[in-house]
Amino acid sequence: MPKNPTYKVPVRRRREQKTNYYLRRRLLVSGLPRLVVRRSANNISAQIIDSLPHGDKVLLSAHTHELKKKYGWEGHCGNIPAAYLIGLLIGLKAQKKKIKKTILDIGLQASVKNSSLFAVLKGALDANLEVPHGEDILPEDSRIRGEHIAEYAKMLQSQNPDLYNRQFSKQLKRGVKPENLPKHFDTVKNAILESFGGKK
Repeated sequence: MPKNPTYKVPVRRRREQKTNYYLRRRLLVSGLPRLVVRRSANNISAQIIDSLPHGDKVLLSAHTHELKKKYGWEGHCGNIPAAYLIGLLIGLKAQKKKIKKTILDIGLQASVKNSSLFAVLKGALDANLEVPHGEDILPEDSRIRGEHIAEYAKMLQSQNPDLYNRQFSKQLKRGVKPENLPKHFDTVKNAILESFGGKK
């Protein structure tokens, strides 16, 4: 075995594509708690994490399961409206715990503006959580409310009812038609705000 190898094997979590240590170091240098956002096809989670010498400490968390169980969310749990509501929820929890400023941590996920990752950020910002960001990455209010989903559903229902029923079968089973998603979003948003003592 060579004494001075020219190739350095990346650490395990980097090989497994779980941690970008270069990015993590930059986040830690900020000295701020991290707003950690993770998503899968069907769920979104957000945590506020403090980095301590002996390891990370989770201060707060919010998950789309909480939206369903506590606030009655009947929409898809992986879309932009659900992401915004998770951001709003974690931001209000942070406000209650006197956490005023964080830095966004999306890990190894692709940074695509107007995506659900930045819908979480917009929700947190609307809850008065300070997070450094650029305005052009945030989704528009119409997308936050799911108006694009409602418009597509209406078009599909009129042009191809069979495809409409197949594509939105799970949504229809949950009892909220996709074309009524913006109204349902407003109801759940108000329920979240009211639970923290306010309403917009």
